[in-house]
Amino acid sequence: MDFIGCAFNQISNMVAKTHYLWGAPAPLVLRGPSGGYVHGGPFHSQNPEMWFVHNPGLKVICPATPYDAKGLIKAAIRDNNPCIFFEHKYLYRRIKGEVPAEDYVVPIGKANIVREGRDLSIITYAAMVHTALEAVEVLKNEGIDLEILDLRTVSPLDREAIARTVKKTNKVIILHEHSRTGGLAGEIAAIINEEAFDDLDGPIIRIAGLDSAVPFSPPQEEHYLPKVSDVVREARRLKAF
Repeated sequence: MDFIGCAFNQISNMVAKTHYLWGAPAPLVLRGPSGGYVHGGPFHSQNPEMWFVHNPGLKVICPATPYDAKGLIKAAIRDNNPCIFFEHKYLYRRIKGEVPAEDYVVPIGKANIVREGRDLSIITYAAMVHTALEAVEVLKNEGIDLEILDLRTVSPLDREAIARTVKKTNKVIILHEHSRTGGLAGEIAAIINEEAFDDLDGPIIRIAGLDSAVPFSPPQEEHYLPKVSDVVREARRLKAF
């Protein structure tokens, strides 16, 4: 996915508009690896999903687990709309899970509560789901109970699930790997403002990558990308607000 920009015109100006222009379905699935934490540098660590989230006519999918990866790829293949399927390269050979042999699909556009919690919500997707789960292990010893909402699909967004988790915990952190400016957190914050503003008991917190190319140097990459310690720090601050 680092080089998907080479086909940007064909994807954004052609296939995304096919149905709108002349009513023809475009059952195309574009899948490939994305993401950092592998010391791949600026050309092999990118998260370009927002280029396409802003593009009407495309569905953008970012699974975090083997179960969801199978169910969502099947749903994408059976969908008459063009789907872009981001597979986070850091999760390859790192995250294991049960995958039923039988046929099943995971609905596109439906988020999933990975962990129920009461004190604050973390809204996230892809590899950051596992960063949030690691933070749970630290914070539960301090009596801070996190709820984790895995979006699974970043376009279309599950507005109802976003509002529901905020209404439940009243405090929210939005966590994503790609750069902060123009990132998905801004859109989710707007949804919360529209759907659950009166339920907030604290500021909406964004944790994201820096506004820079992804560094090649491992220490610099670690500084650039969101970490468990970032989630722990901001969760402590928000809980005390």
